[in-house]
Amino acid sequence: MTKSLDSFNCRRTLTVGGADYVYFDLAEAEKNGLSGIARLPYSMKVLLENLLRNEDGRSVTKESIQAVAAWLTDKGTAGVEIAYRPARVLMQDFTGVPAVVDLAAMRDGIKALGGDPEKINPLVPVDLVIDHSVIVDEFGTPMAFARNVELEYERNEERYKFLKWGQQAFRNFRVVPPGTGICHQVNLEYLGQVVWTNAEDGETTAYPDTCVGTDSHTTMINGLGVLGWGVGGIEAEAAMLGQPVSMLLPEVIGFRLTGKLKEGVTATDLVLTVTQMLRKKGVVGKFVEFFGPGLSNMTLADRATIGNMAPEYGATCGFFPVDSETIRYLTMSGREESRIALVEAYSKAQGMWRDAGSADPVFTDLLELDLGDVVPSMAGPKRPEGRVALEGIPAGFAKAMETEYKKAAEISKRYDVEGTSHDLGHGDVVIAAITSCTNTSNPSVLIGAGLLARNANRVGLKQKPWVKTSLAPGSQVVAEYLEKSGLQKELDQIGFNLVGFGCTTCIGNSGPLPAPISKTINDKGLIAAAVLSGNRNFEGRVSPDVQANYLASPPLVVAHALAGTVTKDLTTEPLGEGSDGKPVYLKDIWPSSAEIQEFIEKNVTRELFARKYADVFKGDEYWQKVKAPEGQTYAWDDHSTYVQNPPYFAGMGRSFGKVGDIKGARVLGLFGDKITTDHISPAGSIKAASPAGKYLTEHGVGVADFNQYGTRRGN
Repeated sequence: MTKSLDSFNCRRTLTVGGADYVYFDLAEAEKNGLSGIARLPYSMKVLLENLLRNEDGRSVTKESIQAVAAWLTDKGTAGVEIAYRPARVLMQDFTGVPAVVDLAAMRDGIKALGGDPEKINPLVPVDLVIDHSVIVDEFGTPMAFARNVELEYERNEERYKFLKWGQQAFRNFRVVPPGTGICHQVNLEYLGQVVWTNAEDGETTAYPDTCVGTDSHTTMINGLGVLGWGVGGIEAEAAMLGQPVSMLLPEVIGFRLTGKLKEGVTATDLVLTVTQMLRKKGVVGKFVEFFGPGLSNMTLADRATIGNMAPEYGATCGFFPVDSETIRYLTMSGREESRIALVEAYSKAQGMWRDAGSADPVFTDLLELDLGDVVPSMAGPKRPEGRVALEGIPAGFAKAMETEYKKAAEISKRYDVEGTSHDLGHGDVVIAAITSCTNTSNPSVLIGAGLLARNANRVGLKQKPWVKTSLAPGSQVVAEYLEKSGLQKELDQIGFNLVGFGCTTCIGNSGPLPAPISKTINDKGLIAAAVLSGNRNFEGRVSPDVQANYLASPPLVVAHALAGTVTKDLTTEPLGEGSDGKPVYLKDIWPSSAEIQEFIEKNVTRELFARKYADVFKGDEYWQKVKAPEGQTYAWDDHSTYVQNPPYFAGMGRSFGKVGDIKGARVLGLFGDKITTDHISPAGSIKAASPAGKYLTEHGVGVADFNQYGTRRGN
């Protein structure tokens, strides 16, 4: 860590639990020239501390620090560029493999020039969580998890060997093995520290934990008071190698929350409402920071749910400041007592601590929501911001049939499914997935789903036979508390067996539908539906057979597996008939908030987190059996279709020509509205007729072994 020039004389020592920490005191900086900075948004204070600590007179100057104080006047409209240095980098395996490929290629390059390849390492801590590769092939059986894991390793062994090589070859680089959980939840439950520390030259510096990630939903960590967001691979690699992230001082939209959620309303309903409001407001390229008395009525898991969906509402991040709820969560999730004490002491010393008496910061603009106004909701059929109140889902689908799909006249048609005893129609739910990301950080909705399943079992409701059901928890902690509480067996009874720990359906890894279902959909041109507890529902992302996709809370996912359709108003129409032949309504089996909380308090414990994360980097028996090559450079396989040595450094000499400005650069691609990275760089299944499919066929890869786009980004 470069020693700061400390132009504002704010370098001080904080003593916590008998240990001394150097820190850059914002209160002292305010006294010494940065007038009024106590009124900055909490997220801007994190940026300011970052600049004070890294002031070097070149990338970070006194003037750029003063520009943060001037933000109170210009509120982010001045377009001031800063050099921001995150504390660490978070990766998942789809986007992480290409980054490790580049590092390996750099080692080859420096070795070819007679240098020491061991000099190529990440300069900041990097954690790569393998979470994107598991696919829901097997479902609805007790063997689903074991079979899907087996298939995952069969398909991805080459990639896993490469990552395991990287784990032993590079310093500052850790790999969290498959089967642990999704990167965002592992980040929330274990990796995130809120206050980071670095020991160097006999002293320890404390500063806000910050990160950038190669996954857009890195923003989930903002619920913990850790400033973080997703970046492209080039930016992430630059950060890994110690280069600053170049960014403009952002506008910060304050989102004031008041009141509390009503009975029967979930965090998912809240985040879909917030997403719709912020999309309408327009917050692309801006920070959103939540404040107000409503925060005192929100669990940290609720905050993480909102932070997670920042990409869907378009903001760089959705930030929640540190407060007593942060401390409660750190304690419950098994963080070290010394770290918890440091987080509280540091946050209070820096004016980064929120409580009921805290003054509202200055913001660029404001929105406000009374939590009591939120109603049960879903979003669909193809946009995350397309929130519709639950009772409006059937009418919304009917309108989409008319305007989006041009099939209004066919909406009531049904077709026999060959080889089965049932038929299929437009709007039938063929995928109901409790999938990772938005909701699996949140015990309230997962326990709620389990209790709903229990209540459905008690009255004899069953899932419809055409629904592919799955449960992919965000971490092993979730699976453990569902098992411990007895709710997993209730979920199993209606088809929501554990299928794996990973992104699954939300990333397009929903796996194939049963052949008769798929054939009927495609032969008859049906507009089938998926209901998932994820955060993205773009057309074609979830499954190539499904056009109408709805985001919903886990309890509503279960409810739609029972109802089997999105053409039914679940607020007034029955889910189905119970074992006594009488109609059963959603309100009859919906669990109370008090019962959900009782289950949480009994089953979600500090001991559980501590045990599950005690040896997180060890991995399961499959991971331990992966035989990775050793050595400081990688033994490339020229015949590999997964990992190839990029030619960036081929023929590079020791001397370089004069480096000049780029001139005459041209646009490579100009895309219309609503074209997303999903369209440009897909992550789902590979079709045989596509360019990628043709390439694989030419290289002797059978269609069954195509895997998916994301797994092949190392080539």
